Formats: sequence, structure tokens, C-alpha cells
Amino acid sequence: MRDLYFAFGMIGFVVAVFLLYGVRAMFHGRARHARLDADGGSVFLNKATMEMYYWLLNPIVGFLAALRITPNMVTLFSLVPALGAGVAVAFGWFGLAAALATLSTFCDILDGLLARQLGVGSEAGEVIDAAADRFGEFFLFGGLIYYYRGHDQVLFIVLAALVGGFMVSYTTAKAEAMGVAAPRGAMRRSERATYMIVGMGFTPVAQALFGGSPSLALRELPIILATTIIAVVANISVLQRLSSIIAMLRAREPAKVVPSLDPFDPDAIVTKTDVHVGSA
Repeated sequence: MRDLYFAFGMIGFVVAVFLLYGVRAMFHGRARHARLDADGGSVFLNKATMEMYYWLLNPIVGFLAALRITPNMVTLFSLVPALGAGVAVAFGWFGLAAALATLSTFCDILDGLLARQLGVGSEAGEVIDAAADRFGEFFLFGGLIYYYRGHDQVLFIVLAALVGGFMVSYTTAKAEAMGVAAPRGAMRRSERATYMIVGMGFTPVAQALFGGSPSLALRELPIILATTIIAVVANISVLQRLSSIIAMLRAREPAKVVPSLDPFDPDAIVTKTDVHVGSA
């Protein structure tokens, strides 16, 4: 029952933020952000929702800057609630896990905003941020793997979502390492986090409504549905990204010159077997 309170608290928080942002947008328009205008959203997490996140966190960025907190400090701190979310979900506390995962995700956004405001962005910071993202995501999915260890079908879905999420990030990093533009696609880190948080947040509600049902899929429909969407869409996105990267790499390869074998062509390559010496 206490986990349900966390769930209701999370749902109430999200509704309140949407209402406040709706009023703000009504009188002042959408909260535009240069990074979002460049990156854009996707079908699974539109730009307007991401603008709302940035609008909500902007005042906190100024507060952190005044306290002289560095982006790397925020990044490393994000691992604490991420680990807590993984432990909570491992023992079935989905509402608490959703609250902790939200805090970790906000930290993941804050470190980038803070770095840009302070003008201290660096490649080293990006490496730390990327590593923290992978650890945080593994903590959460690791908790789900432990929780569903006795349910093979759901466990397979969780593993597929874990692999798909990691491969989406890998393809982006690989493209950058190979010197080609990282392809845009669905189920980026922010999208995966949003789906997982929503799924976990509504799972205690489903458990309260269908607690007497023998069907696990019904009792825990929100988290299973969210994980399934991530598993399917992320792995499709990986295939599309890999195809795009391979196409770009092949396009930049120099054209291969096919040598002429015409014996009357002065530039032809003539081998010993091509030369016939007549008898005297």
C-alpha cells in the first residue's frame, strides 16, 4: 500500500507540471530551447514534452551554479538514485523506483544544462556522462531482471529492452568514432527513461486494481507494456541506425578503379599469360 502512495505522488507531480506548463504556454508560448530546436523530438517523445522538462529544470540550474556545483558532481550523484531505483524495483517497489528514476533522469538533464551555462563542457565530461548513463540504465534493468527471474517470458522482454537500449547508444557512439553523422532515431536515452518511469509509476495502480487476478500481465501491465515497447522499437531503431551508418561509410569510400584487360588499351594490365610468342 505504501508503494501506491509513491505512485500517486508521482502521478500528481506529473499532472501538476503539465498544468503549470500549459498555463505558461497559454500566456507566454512554448519554452523554446536551442538544443531541442537542433535535436528535435521523436514520435515516442515529442519536442513539446522535452521543452517542458527543460523549462522545469532551468531554475534549478541557476541555483546549482550559484552553489558552485560542477556538472560532473551532478552526473556522479545521478548514480545514487539510479542504484536506489534498481534496488527498489528488484523488490517490487515500482512507485518508489519511479520516483528515484525521475530524480536520476533529472540529474542527467541538469548536468548538460549546467555545463552549457557555466561554459565548461568538455569531451572528458561527455565520457563521464555517457558512462553514468549506461550504469544507471543497467541498474534499473538489472533490478527488473532480478524481479522477473522466475517469469521467462517477461524476463526475455526485459533482456531484449536492455540490449536494444544499449545498442542504440552504441550505434550513436560508433558513428561518432567513425567520423560520420550519428543517425537520428527512436528510443534515445531520454525516451527510454520516460517510458520506464511512466510504466513503473502506474504499475502499483494496476496492482491495486487487479491484485486478485492470476494474470501477471494484467497485474503489472504498465511496466510490461513499457518494457515491450522499448524492446521492439529500440531494436528496430538499431537496425535502421546500423543500415544508415554502413551506407554513409560506404558512400565516403573512394571509387575503385577497375583495370582494363583490353590488350589494345595502353593502360591495360598485361600478364605473362596474355603474351603469346609465335614460333620462328
